[in-house]
Amino acid sequence: MTPIQDLLSQIRWDESFGKGNFVIGYYDRKTGEIIQVPLQQMQLTPHDHFFFHFTDQEGRTREVPLHRIREVYRNGELIWHRRTINDEEDNRS
Repeated sequence: MTPIQDLLSQIRWDESFGKGNFVIGYYDRKTGEIIQVPLQQMQLTPHDHFFFHFTDQEGRTREVPLHRIREVYRNGELIWHRRTINDEEDNRS
């Protein structure tokens, strides 16, 4: 699987690939849900390979570890998905 940092770099630097409409889905520990954030709302700090920031609907700045990103959509199509322990358990059922 492509590391999320590599995918984010490709989106940023590959002009043809980066023209899409991207949405990032991250796991929120408090709600236990995947929260979707349009890439345009994310702020990535150069040389910070651990977090992204965004402003939520209430106007609060959130800092989210990159390891919580679970999915990436391009033009509405799932292009990247981080497998979790729950995924492994679902496949055994």
